[in-house]
Amino acid sequence: MNNTMTDKNRWIALDFFRGLTIASMIVVNNPGDFRHEYYQLGHAKWHGITFSDFIFPFFLFIMGVSVAISLTNLLQKGVSVNMIYRKIIKRTIIMFLLGLVISLLVYPATGGFRVAGVLQRISLVYLFSSVLFLNTTMRGQVITGVVLLIGYWILLSFTPVPGIGKPSLEPVNNLVSWFDRKFLPGMLYDGDHDPEGILSTIPAFVSGLVGVLTGQLSVRISDKRKLINSLWIAGIPMLIAGLIWQYNFPLNKNLWTSSFVLVTSGTAMIVLAIITWFVDVKHVRFGVQPFIIFGSNAIASYMLSFVFLYLVFAPFFGSGNTLNSLMNKLLLQIGFSANFSSLIWALLYTFLCYVPVYFMFKKRIFLKV
Repeated sequence: MNNTMTDKNRWIALDFFRGLTIASMIVVNNPGDFRHEYYQLGHAKWHGITFSDFIFPFFLFIMGVSVAISLTNLLQKGVSVNMIYRKIIKRTIIMFLLGLVISLLVYPATGGFRVAGVLQRISLVYLFSSVLFLNTTMRGQVITGVVLLIGYWILLSFTPVPGIGKPSLEPVNNLVSWFDRKFLPGMLYDGDHDPEGILSTIPAFVSGLVGVLTGQLSVRISDKRKLINSLWIAGIPMLIAGLIWQYNFPLNKNLWTSSFVLVTSGTAMIVLAIITWFVDVKHVRFGVQPFIIFGSNAIASYMLSFVFLYLVFAPFFGSGNTLNSLMNKLLLQIGFSANFSSLIWALLYTFLCYVPVYFMFKKRIFLKV
């Protein structure tokens, strides 16, 4: 879902932030060699946080902002609530089904089928955020977010894991992983755990909800300088609270812990404030347009990043000789380190995904759900 403000009042920083997040997602998801990548471009194995771990919650946050702006516009235009609900349900179903399509693309030879996934979680967070926006005030949304984060902390910190007999946040032996093994249909991403599973989607709702609150602030505060101040005032305490909470409830993307939600959401607000200052207040435009183009077709960009895998990993040059393997060999022969070669490939692959999106933008073709 894209930002739907009028062109005169368009929040260009939000468009830029969306495109930057999508491009970053493609880069970290497609290294030249997963055995060789810079630490910050890989996900934390368990507890901890890296640059890569911020990307998915950033996207949920941005989606929440867009939900508040677009639904406000629809309500102001006099669109009936029933019609809005039909749009919400339609978009939710389409996004979930597109996630299942990606599962078919990624796991065709494994003999299994993964029901959980990134787009599936995005669709559920979108549904939750939209329904909550239509039925509660900002105060009610804040209370809902606090209750969900504290409730999730209580659930994981004080509920004994079946078979273990005590609460645990360790890999495999935790309530989230156990619950997914027990109740989540289809294969799990890591066999014993799925980072987009059932229980961990509960705090992910709050990642989108913080975006909804931010979107409502942007509607109420038209002056971008005042909006930036509000983002700082809300984002910094949220970030600090998460950093403190991690000592009791560690930062963990796999579990999507409450401290992880606060740190990533607070950081998202701060990053958006900084980008807004440069792009919307100081009107910096250098390097902005490519990311706006990426963000204008976020779903298409993400889908293409999976479709093109068939191109770059196809054995066009003989058995075992793919475009990916040949490029990695060439970069290593030139003298680049394994990690840097892997990064160059990721950037080139991201550019490959950008090319069709660029032509779609020029033709005013936008994949909307």
